[in-house]
Amino acid sequence: MATETSTTHDKINIAIDGPAGAGKSTIARMVAGRLHYVYVDTGAMYRAATWYFLQRGIGPDEVDNVLRYLPELDIELLPGEHGQQVRVNGQDVTEEIRSMAVNAQVSRYAQIEGLRERLVSLQRQMALRKGVVMDGRDIGTCVLPDAEVKVFMTASVEERARRRYKEMKEQNEISFEELVRSIEERDRLDREREVSPLRQAEDAQLLDTTQMSLDEVADHIVSLCRTYGSES
Repeated sequence: MATETSTTHDKINIAIDGPAGAGKSTIARMVAGRLHYVYVDTGAMYRAATWYFLQRGIGPDEVDNVLRYLPELDIELLPGEHGQQVRVNGQDVTEEIRSMAVNAQVSRYAQIEGLRERLVSLQRQMALRKGVVMDGRDIGTCVLPDAEVKVFMTASVEERARRRYKEMKEQNEISFEELVRSIEERDRLDREREVSPLRQAEDAQLLDTTQMSLDEVADHIVSLCRTYGSES
């Protein structure tokens, strides 16, 4: 287990980007645990916002209403007994934000500039003290462009669908084939959105995890962090 970055002075920020289903959240959580860093799940923040507006019956095309109710949205990411707990205005929505209804709409809400600005501001505040592992679509390019270590994680569409299907199989909401199409559409929306589109930062290392185990991916990123520390 890495301890080289245990002091505040030595801590760095780590940005992990990539498309839907690449395993970013799982890996970011593992890396944070090994380095004793704070994990910030930005995807959960966008999912929480999506859940909040869907509950209010406000669609992603109703931008004025989204911005009108945005000040009332309070999102908390808290450490829980079984992983990170997500709360919206005090309500635990950790399970609800993983539904297909949220999956289908989160990329559309994420395109709303005012919403992104609000969440990005919160994410940057979380990273000010260093020692943060943050994953998302635009962490290395937009949220934390000065992060010391940047990784762009990807995998084949089929492998990403397989991983997501395994997570969701108990919900019985969608077939594997439908999930493949859903991820392909999510990729397209993420790449083509006008505000902070999905793309690899020029100084990020591309990491294809299709044939890698979770431990191999986490080990690789921790190694990058140790290398950075020894070079700085």
